[in-house]
Amino acid sequence: MKVAMYYNNKDIRIQEIEKPKAGQNEIVVRVMSCGICGSDVAEWYRMKNAPLVAGHEAAGEIAEVGKDVKGFKVGERVFVAPKAPCMKCEYCKLGKFPLCANVTRYAPGGFAEFILVPEGHIANGVFRLPKTMSYDRATFIEPLGCVIRAQKLAGVSKGQTVLVLGSGISGILHIRYAKSKGAKVIAADISKERLDFAERSGAIAINADDKMPEKIISINGKKADIAILSTGSLSAVGQAWKCVDKGGCVVFFAVPSEKEIKVPLNDFWRKEMRVITSYYCGPPEMKEALNLIESGEIAVEDLITHNLPLKETQKGFNLILDGKNSLKVIVHPQQ
Repeated sequence: MKVAMYYNNKDIRIQEIEKPKAGQNEIVVRVMSCGICGSDVAEWYRMKNAPLVAGHEAAGEIAEVGKDVKGFKVGERVFVAPKAPCMKCEYCKLGKFPLCANVTRYAPGGFAEFILVPEGHIANGVFRLPKTMSYDRATFIEPLGCVIRAQKLAGVSKGQTVLVLGSGISGILHIRYAKSKGAKVIAADISKERLDFAERSGAIAINADDKMPEKIISINGKKADIAILSTGSLSAVGQAWKCVDKGGCVVFFAVPSEKEIKVPLNDFWRKEMRVITSYYCGPPEMKEALNLIESGEIAVEDLITHNLPLKETQKGFNLILDGKNSLKVIVHPQQ
């Protein structure tokens, strides 16, 4: 079968590897759509495992079912979570599913014609799609699930002011989910195109510059209750510290490539501010995301700017890296 093999951001090759076969407790999924995530182009994060087949937002059709698999059949339409928790370890019992000690993964990545879903992954990582949900819309289940978990950890609620730094795809999803919770949302970015999209998504859009704290106070009467970093820009981190009100929270949804970041701890201690991180999500958030997308409460289809065949995966990465004329890029391995 054909895969898009990642060597680095500028070197993605279409190669042939052996098509997976389902063991007695496994399933094979024919990938129909797989979104390109911002983390896919984070070279500092991906290069340590290269060459690899990336892609973790895969939706498709079950092509093969192992003889001992219960509850699924060939032809069913599904979204497959990139990682599935065991639901039994101490982390899972505490609801900390991203930290699961026995997590399973499908292979290879979603930029492939087929993926193999292992035993242990099926029960907590495979989600049937409603008939009304397209494969393209289903690729948003995991990214929206991650957004949901981050905002739960931060305690986003009605009446709060949420500052979203970075208006790429994850930033827009943060805007839309926070709005659905009844929060006021201010979006900051340096791209006019992305700020326009943020504004159309219900946010008050401001240019990310040194005067952001003053702008937020002018708009809101005070600084933000919560700042969500949806960009890996180091300058955005510095802005986040300055834009959060006393008792507020800064959420690292994305992180800079730099390993060390200076936190103004003395200032945070005096103002009783929180700094939290949020990495991935679990089955409860994915189920909520699926329901929100199905109901239309969180619209996603208008975020899709490009649909590409597998052979143009490199073009998709280039579009994400450029960031000017794209938002959500989806690869279709069967085209």
